[in-house]
Amino acid sequence: MKKGLIILAFLIAGHSASAQLFSKEKIKNNENFDKKRWSWGFFLGFNSYDYKFEYEQNLEDILVENTLGFNVGLISNLRINDYLDVRLEPGLYITQRNLVYSENYFQGIEFTPSDLLREVKATYIHFPLLLKVSTKRVNNFKPFIVGGVSAALNLSSNEKNPDDNSSGEFRSRKNMYFYEVGFGIDFYLQWFKFSPSIRGVFALNDEIVRDADPNSPWTGNVTTMKTRGVFINFTFQ
Repeated sequence: MKKGLIILAFLIAGHSASAQLFSKEKIKNNENFDKKRWSWGFFLGFNSYDYKFEYEQNLEDILVENTLGFNVGLISNLRINDYLDVRLEPGLYITQRNLVYSENYFQGIEFTPSDLLREVKATYIHFPLLLKVSTKRVNNFKPFIVGGVSAALNLSSNEKNPDDNSSGEFRSRKNMYFYEVGFGIDFYLQWFKFSPSIRGVFALNDEIVRDADPNSPWTGNVTTMKTRGVFINFTFQ
């Protein structure tokens, strides 16, 4: 009985809070913030990058162990109208992916345990051009979706390195191109606008640099290797 009353109390409180949030008019913070033609800000966040592989032969998949990376960057926002904005979000994205190979890739080839693992570190200078589509502002928050295209420069690519996997060097392309899509919420606080968002990014071009040996166990069976990832950003304007 006691548990039932507690659950009922939470339901009533939740219903009351929801009614106030969506229906009761509140004092609006930064009421004229979105009327400015240009606005600026910065973001901090986290990323998790992955690879999508396509293969020549039906062998075991290359296992990708992704890690939590870090994002930081700037924002330049151009207001089109109350619901549309165009924005640039140049940033620095640091991440690492570990590729784990099956022993089946090395049949007839001598190998050591270190040959089964390749650590792929990446430092991307990321340049997205995005269209932000917002709903009507409700009190002090406004949901939005965002999408667009981007280019990235991988400072850790090793693309021009003459050594390949036979010397322990996994190489990837320096120049990358993506499309992006995501959603978030603008929260209008007393002194600034705070916007948490989540966004998926998907590479348009193949990132792998193949080894000199066409039968290389690390790259010989790979048709394409394309980056994909998830960004969680916290924006301050």
